[in-house]
Amino acid sequence: MQRREFSFSAASLAAAAVGAAALPTLAQAQAKAFQSGTDYLTLDKPAPTEAPASQIEVVEFFWYNCPHCNAFEPMFDAWAKKLPKDVTMRRAPVAFRPDFEPQQRLYYVLESLGKVDELHKKVFNAIHVEKQPLTTAAQITAWVEKQGIPQAKFTELYNSFSISTKARKATQLQDAYALDGVPALGINGRYFTSGTQAKTLERSLQVADYLIGQSRRKAA
Repeated sequence: MQRREFSFSAASLAAAAVGAAALPTLAQAQAKAFQSGTDYLTLDKPAPTEAPASQIEVVEFFWYNCPHCNAFEPMFDAWAKKLPKDVTMRRAPVAFRPDFEPQQRLYYVLESLGKVDELHKKVFNAIHVEKQPLTTAAQITAWVEKQGIPQAKFTELYNSFSISTKARKATQLQDAYALDGVPALGINGRYFTSGTQAKTLERSLQVADYLIGQSRRKAA
């Protein structure tokens, strides 16, 4: 979802959904060598990373209200489960506007409580399937209480300094990557790709695989 428009055309979304059928195999795609400036961008100034020096970091940038992030989540989740041992994955909820921050805080509270595996997909489902509005602190608090998280505990964490810091750092990271839309992938603080940059969501994961290999070779 583009930062300025916060929407793609229906044709773009359909192309993303069927992209896998039209794409060459991963080996064929990588053999062609993806190009900087076309399939991905190389950052002029490296973005900060949190992974140890021996690890390659992948950051998934997302926004819960984004329909393309919702479509991408199952693809990304399946891909992330097969990452090599030298690759570290983390998610970063974006805030292109101040009213995105409640959902940033929601994600980081779930992370702090160890509830991402259980509830991350349920947030997407609540918004995009059940059509529940989860954009304000009050709406979010009411929803998480129904998921078994005590309201007082959630509210305390939601308003805590640590969650505020994580939300601020996520926004700083999206700016460091010069993010213009979501879903998007940051690779090791040096590369950026997305469904828009790579032409389809499925292909962005192939580009990410290629960039992980590039990062590994540079570190060798």
